[in-house]
Amino acid sequence: MNAITKTIKLDDGREITMETGRLARQADGAVVVKMGDTMLLATVVAKSEAAENVDYMPLSVDYREKYAAVGRFPGGFFKREARPSDYEILISRLVDRALRPLFPEDFHAEVQVLITLISADKDVLPDALACLAASTALTISDIPFNGPISEVKVGLVDGEFITNPEYSSLAESDMDIMVAASQDNIMMVEGEMKEISEKVMVDAIKFAHEIIKVQCQAQLDLAKMVEKSKTKREYNHETNDPEFKQTMHDATYQKIYDMAAKGIADKKERKRILDAIKEEFVETLSDEEKEEKKMMISRYYHEIERDAIRNATLDTKIRIDGRKLDEIRPIWTEVDYLPAAHGSAIFTRGETQSLTTVTLGTKLDEQIIDGAVIEERSNFLLHYNFPPFSTGEAKFLRGTSRREVGHGNLALRALKFILPDSEENHYTTRVVSDILESNGSSSMATVCAGTMALMDAGVKIKKPVSGIAMGLISDNGNKRYSVLSDILGDEDHLGDMDFKVCGTREGITACQMDIKVDGMPYEILEEALEQAKAGRLHIMDEMMKTISEPRPDYKPCVPRITQMKVPKDFIGAIIGPGGKVIQEMQRETGTTIVVEEVGEFGVIDIVANNVEDKDAVVERIKNICAVPEVGEIYKGKVKNITTFGAFIEILPGQDGLLHISEIEWRRLNRVEDALNVGDEVEVKLIDVDPRNGKLKLSRKVLLEKPADYKDSRPKKF
Repeated sequence: MNAITKTIKLDDGREITMETGRLARQADGAVVVKMGDTMLLATVVAKSEAAENVDYMPLSVDYREKYAAVGRFPGGFFKREARPSDYEILISRLVDRALRPLFPEDFHAEVQVLITLISADKDVLPDALACLAASTALTISDIPFNGPISEVKVGLVDGEFITNPEYSSLAESDMDIMVAASQDNIMMVEGEMKEISEKVMVDAIKFAHEIIKVQCQAQLDLAKMVEKSKTKREYNHETNDPEFKQTMHDATYQKIYDMAAKGIADKKERKRILDAIKEEFVETLSDEEKEEKKMMISRYYHEIERDAIRNATLDTKIRIDGRKLDEIRPIWTEVDYLPAAHGSAIFTRGETQSLTTVTLGTKLDEQIIDGAVIEERSNFLLHYNFPPFSTGEAKFLRGTSRREVGHGNLALRALKFILPDSEENHYTTRVVSDILESNGSSSMATVCAGTMALMDAGVKIKKPVSGIAMGLISDNGNKRYSVLSDILGDEDHLGDMDFKVCGTREGITACQMDIKVDGMPYEILEEALEQAKAGRLHIMDEMMKTISEPRPDYKPCVPRITQMKVPKDFIGAIIGPGGKVIQEMQRETGTTIVVEEVGEFGVIDIVANNVEDKDAVVERIKNICAVPEVGEIYKGKVKNITTFGAFIEILPGQDGLLHISEIEWRRLNRVEDALNVGDEVEVKLIDVDPRNGKLKLSRKVLLEKPADYKDSRPKKF
């Protein structure tokens, strides 16, 4: 059980320790990464051979949290970890997207990376360590891997960049981004910002890269101490025929090039032509060759198609749909499309379309996030749905995919910054984007449609946000490149970069970048950001033609929420024993009342469908919270009668004694001679007993004294 360790020191003195050799020794690679009390166990296993007819990289990455890591029980009936949470899925995606491009192109054996949170420090977030752990496990194994890489979270507080900021400091940060890179190249960027400039964005990436270089070197140093990593396994997962590939190239390349140089806007027409070119070549082969070289034909044709389209774009500066490099597809938009929804918008850009709705609810609709590390409530939800018909396909619906979770999270991060402050907005807001057509950048269509739907719902957003997806086609050998604005699905698939940028007119609010090529200079990144800004503003101008500011009021179908604050001492009286008082108010007025203790106050949300019901609840709560004052006159109800008087409820939950001698000027033998239970009477508060706070009431002082009245009480001497 000899442990091999390596320590990384961060710029602020904190340390990250990597250890191997003690846990999970049957895996091809296993490492424990520790920072503070947060510990991750990363394991990697690869099958010895590729499955038959597999020509892609079957990589699976799963990040999972153990509730024991924080000394908690999982929720739910079964009390065990079940399906992954959105947070776990998002971390899995961050690691997957960074690792996937670094396996050899001809390596097709199934690889499984598992990252498990086994101990948690509430202030040391595991997402900043997950990729480091996974990459280290691969680097010390015998699996072919063109790493190492690492990820670093970057914050920005008071103008200073922070490495892997603590959870408690993120609320003060103007930036929360994750950067993945190798020693030489940036691989991935994702995160949210508070309207930062393009320059600050690039500076943050450069800052992260310098730290990542140190972490990559530490992995290499650790691998030198692990015997297994010194010899990578041999493999042969592809059968190739260079002569056949050249024949196929000669027969198809120029035809594909000519089609791409011409530019065809319709996606289905392009596919029809490309399929026809391939089929024309296949028909020249014998039946034996067709069957024997079936996998080669598919793989080679994809490579030829990629080269031809990329070269046509670089040579002509015209894209496959006929657009210029920085040209945005035609846009049409509409709001209030769904009359019964609280807010709705259609955003269509080229062949990508989002129908987005907004629903406004109460605190009862907040999402409870019950993760092992993060426990909180969220009053802003954004859900992204990608049905198969949006790409003209027929597939089984198998629940929410990881892609849908990831795209929805990106749009949520872009929009949450512009929502009104909690003091101004008492609603829980749910935005749902249904993608009805897809040909590139559907997540950015969600951002644009989400902005418009929020304004259509009457939500007083601070500023509108738009989004754009940028692409890149480069030829490193000849130092040629083309930055593409508003990329198609084909350009994403065949290109070197997918860079999504969202923001207001003043700055960036969210981004997501995946780079598929080695050695992209920062100069190209800066150019892409400037081109993205111009495209983003053009898209926003088109959106503003349909709706430029939030509606002045919510639609009639939106429930109205009125918020009150009362001293927290009155919360119990408002709720009543067993909830009796609050339930009675809700039943009688048809409202929903939500009470929450915040600091020294009780915050009360009253959800009503009309002003009358709302006013009735407000008046009753004011009465409950009112402090009885001596000399004040109250209209109360007789709640109980005794031999010596009647108890009158002058305020909700507050009774006073109306003595039999204070009911009328005339002498009464029985209280029932003047009052019955349920009667409403006006009384005056004449005294409060300082010993016990009991209230003394009088009715007769409000009545005119009879002229013949004689006080029959015995006089005191």
